Amino acid sequence: MKRFNLSAWAVAHPALVLFLIVAIGCAGFFSYLRLGRAEDPSFTIKLVVVSAIWPGATAKEMQEQVADPIEKKLQELPYFDKVQTYSKPSFTAMQVFFKDNTPPKEVPELFYQLRKKLSDIRANLPSNLIGPNFNDEYGDVDSVLYMMTGEGADYAQMKKVAEGLRQRLLKVPGVTKVNLYGTQDEKIFVEFSHAKLATLGITPQAIFDSLAKQNAVVPAGTVETSSQRVPLRVTGALDGAKAVAETPVESNGRVFRLGDIATVKHGFVDPKSFEIRQEGKPALGIGVVTAKGANILELGENVKKASADFMNNVPKGIELEQIADQPLVVKHAVGEFVRSFIEALAIVLFVSFLALGLRTGIVVALSVPLVLAIVFVVMNAMSLDLHRITLGALIIALGLLVDDAIIAVEMMVVKMEQGWERAKAAAFAWESTAFPMLTGTLVTAAGFLPIGFANSGVGEYAGGIFWIVAIALVASWFVAVIFTPYIGVKLLPNFVKPGQAIHDPHAIYETRMYRGLRRIVTWCVNHRVKVVAATVAIFGASIVGFGHVQQQFFPLSERPELFLQLRLPEGTAFKVTEKAVKEAEKLLKDDNDIATYTAYVGQGSPRFWLGLNPQLPNESFAEIVIVSKNVEARERIKARIEKAVHEGALNEARVRVDRFNFGPPVGFPVQFRVIGPDTHKVREIAYKVRDVVKTNHDVVDPHLDWNEQTPVLKLVVNQDRARALGLTPQDVSQSLAMLISGVPVTTIRDGIEKVEVVARAVPAERLDLARVADLTVTSRNGVAVPLSQIAKVEYAHEEPILWRRNRDMAITVRGDIVDGVQAPDVSNAIWAKLKPIRDSLEPGYRMEMGGAIEESAKGNASIFVLFPLMVVVMLTLLMIQLQSFSRLVLVFLTAPLGIVGASLGLNVASQPFGFVALLGLIALAGMIMRNTVILVDQIETDVQHGLTRREAIIEATVRRARPVVLTALAAILAMIPLSRSAFWGPMAITIMGGLFVATFLTLLYLPGLYALWFRKSLDEKGPSEAGVAAAAQHEEAQLAFPLAEAAE
Repeated sequence: MKRFNLSAWAVAHPALVLFLIVAIGCAGFFSYLRLGRAEDPSFTIKLVVVSAIWPGATAKEMQEQVADPIEKKLQELPYFDKVQTYSKPSFTAMQVFFKDNTPPKEVPELFYQLRKKLSDIRANLPSNLIGPNFNDEYGDVDSVLYMMTGEGADYAQMKKVAEGLRQRLLKVPGVTKVNLYGTQDEKIFVEFSHAKLATLGITPQAIFDSLAKQNAVVPAGTVETSSQRVPLRVTGALDGAKAVAETPVESNGRVFRLGDIATVKHGFVDPKSFEIRQEGKPALGIGVVTAKGANILELGENVKKASADFMNNVPKGIELEQIADQPLVVKHAVGEFVRSFIEALAIVLFVSFLALGLRTGIVVALSVPLVLAIVFVVMNAMSLDLHRITLGALIIALGLLVDDAIIAVEMMVVKMEQGWERAKAAAFAWESTAFPMLTGTLVTAAGFLPIGFANSGVGEYAGGIFWIVAIALVASWFVAVIFTPYIGVKLLPNFVKPGQAIHDPHAIYETRMYRGLRRIVTWCVNHRVKVVAATVAIFGASIVGFGHVQQQFFPLSERPELFLQLRLPEGTAFKVTEKAVKEAEKLLKDDNDIATYTAYVGQGSPRFWLGLNPQLPNESFAEIVIVSKNVEARERIKARIEKAVHEGALNEARVRVDRFNFGPPVGFPVQFRVIGPDTHKVREIAYKVRDVVKTNHDVVDPHLDWNEQTPVLKLVVNQDRARALGLTPQDVSQSLAMLISGVPVTTIRDGIEKVEVVARAVPAERLDLARVADLTVTSRNGVAVPLSQIAKVEYAHEEPILWRRNRDMAITVRGDIVDGVQAPDVSNAIWAKLKPIRDSLEPGYRMEMGGAIEESAKGNASIFVLFPLMVVVMLTLLMIQLQSFSRLVLVFLTAPLGIVGASLGLNVASQPFGFVALLGLIALAGMIMRNTVILVDQIETDVQHGLTRREAIIEATVRRARPVVLTALAAILAMIPLSRSAFWGPMAITIMGGLFVATFLTLLYLPGLYALWFRKSLDEKGPSEAGVAAAAQHEEAQLAFPLAEAAE
């Protein structure tokens, strides 16, 4: 019974195969158009921010009474990793991180569990606590970010326009939500002098009551007539500052107009806690969040059109400027990759044409669009988008997917040259090489397996590489056995003219070049010990060479943004931070390299890129996002700012100029955490750590993330006196809060907005520390008592902010690094120097490395976990093919040889070895073994055909040389366009160097190793000479044998 032959079937059904080709081509084209476009793959942000406000509490009370019970409860959550808490007076915020290996599907459920657990303990928290509040939409990315400024318009007018624009943008298909940033709430301030009120005999409470009663919403009843219900409405509710000023205030039988005894004015929240400034002008931010899987390029066009239409009908003076434009970035990125892809494609086809001739080259070339079409169809079905990772993976796959086609076409050509007819020659490829070829293909795909299944943020980010490469390689095998034979039958020229005698099939291996190669291989077989020893020595040297390659996590991005961060001492007033920002804006004004700049005071910028970690709210922090015109301009701006700071500009703030990095967010690149129970002790250790870090000249400005104490005014109440006047500490606190910070008295309803009316003392009385003792407190019987009579004023210091990590105090010593060095190298160098401090730590105290090296370790760990799986898959595939333990070991021993070339490549190109390069190194093993398998298989076949093992090794290597070099050349040259990319460069160089060296080693070291392994039986013959003749006659009937003849 004859076995089923897929290639023969394809040649026998030409109409059906042609139909399939056209159908796959069309499906692929339409799938490509429908694929989502994005800059980076989306990865789940496994982070929730929980915050709470308890007015009047100190940082310590916030930590002990509010944060601690919440943290305890959070630690019960599944997949809980850590909670970082910062507490400051009246406020606490917790960043809850889930483990890196949390399945993305589980995250929404975890967020729900977190809310549920915290509602359980609500009863145990202080009664007047506001919160806890949750922000679990922390991962939203604003694909488009606009800034609205208004010449002569105030925040209220701008907000009305922004609300209108938001309404319009939500109608754009693909927009899920529109965020407004930097809005300032409207207020009406009633400011009075407490001294003046005391002389008039009016208590502040009288003012509050009048306003509240004037403005309450109370039903006045309804009249039921015989036919209708008629509600009664009482007018007189307050509708603005003017109405508030007209409110009558009654006290001791006299009536005053509020405007006569207090100043009433309209304004905005004061003091502010967050403000946005666009090129020095107050602004509102409008961020557009894209739906998952939407085509961001179309969305960008639609949003632009919608906002332009809307702004045409807006009063003059209000302007809209776009400061973050992800669709444009994606368009450039996709365009650049398509260009690299076309270059790589041209290189691969050039290799095919050069090596195989024009018509044979065309047969190989036609396999590429077919494989791509299949890949696009599958990508569409798996909802994989086109982004940095998948596009790079397509280029990597490009060099590998022509291999199968080259092997299949070569096989046909060899058989046709030997005088076989087309259809028979086309069907022969299936019999001789289909299965070995499939093994080689699957082994190569298995090399990418760890990243595809890595259960971590990095795995989610870069996992697309495996899927794309695996789909492309499997598709390339099907194309090589179904479509390539069909195309070959139609396109290949006649190699043997009718009636011409069939020439000796071995004549092609007798040219000068092959004779030279045969001499070299013979020398290697004869001096096998030297060859193996030399290879081992080279391998050892390359491992040493790897020690000189810089380590890195993810490379610097090529985005044009710069972040100028200003950190002022904790407890700094908002106005001081704002003043520092205005100084910084002067440095940036009129700089021709800058496209635009936006300042965020009191908080970081919104997340307009996935790799950006927004800063938590803090009045003493500001960030200016500078968009430069290009990467060169970005570097020039950075140098100018650093020079200005070095010369003394912005000296009241700690200044950091930061660029974007690819991959998951890291924060400061070099970080050392000191953790323990006692704040003072932790701080002492942190100072020592900082001193050690300072000795390393690669670290810029090492500092503690929280440090200085801030002044506080203590009022020590004389309890006996206070009680005699009928006053409690609570009365005193409430009276002071009302005078100094102001209290909301009532709310005015203005359309959809609510405007609070806030009563407080006049600025002269509330902003002067020296006059605090003169403020008056009203006793039970309405008498105004000066504070100095019942309390003593004392000055003290307290912690303005407390950072904890998993309920222990934590201080981080952190810093930036100078250009040209890599963070993991610097961290490791410092870590070694910190050993004496680590060894002297008391129980309960510990030190940890943070920053790039910590994130990198997490990512690498998730990949190394899958290493055994990859090895098992590869061994299984090879064993099915080779079915011999000795040959299996032989093949496996060539896998690590990629390290030699990779080490050489990275050192010569002085590229750092990061996460992306690591993937390249792992994948190299599969690519190298693919060639080795083919060669080992060929040697075995030759031995079966009666050659001695020595002859078989030499002849098989000579015959395999051309296809091995060809397929390696295609893969190496296809990487050239990728090697220029900042992200993929290190990986491309790793694969290029590794394959280049491994190809030579396959042709020289493998014969030596093989000869050494079988040294006892080198000159024994195979089965029989007669067997060779018989094999030649029955070649048609031969079944799935060597991979090898593949490329003859």
